[in-house]
Amino acid sequence: MIQQLKNWDEELFIWLNSFHADWLDPIVFQLTQTITWIPFYAILIYLIYRADHKGIWWVLGGAALTILISDQVTSGFMKPFFERLRPCHDERWEGIMHNYGRCGGLFGFVSSHAANTFGIATFLNLKLKGKIPFLKWLYLWAFIISYTRIYLGVHYPFDILLGAVIGIIAGLLTWFLIVFVKREILKTFLK
Repeated sequence: MIQQLKNWDEELFIWLNSFHADWLDPIVFQLTQTITWIPFYAILIYLIYRADHKGIWWVLGGAALTILISDQVTSGFMKPFFERLRPCHDERWEGIMHNYGRCGGLFGFVSSHAANTFGIATFLNLKLKGKIPFLKWLYLWAFIISYTRIYLGVHYPFDILLGAVIGIIAGLLTWFLIVFVKREILKTFLK
């Protein structure tokens, strides 16, 4: 069963990776760079401040904790534990798959980009529910960032899917933790 899933994953990767255009390559590559998103993050922080200026440190701290959890689970534990080669490091795909730019570390199971972006989308949507109307669009942002990893040949689709699941769980855990800690702090001060 595991081998069949791996075969489907590889076949889907080759099919999805085949949809590329030379003019789009540098754009997609740039989308995966952190520096590209700094203006987006700055605007998001400003909107968070406007929506919840009293609780902004809870929101920013929760976002940081979400990234810490999702990144440590994916990069710190899963990649070295499973040691699944990234497609761009796998000689079987040489001449078959499309790769643009750097390949990244040797192992790619699971995607930290997917985990981090879906984690942030989940945490912010839970924490700021109803305060910033367009936050559901963060899931589209997370999907686009995640898909670029397949396009660039650095992750298989299951790497993305499982990374997204880990990110969503990290966002949920962080949200529960923040809610619990705030409630306990309030109980302490209200006694």
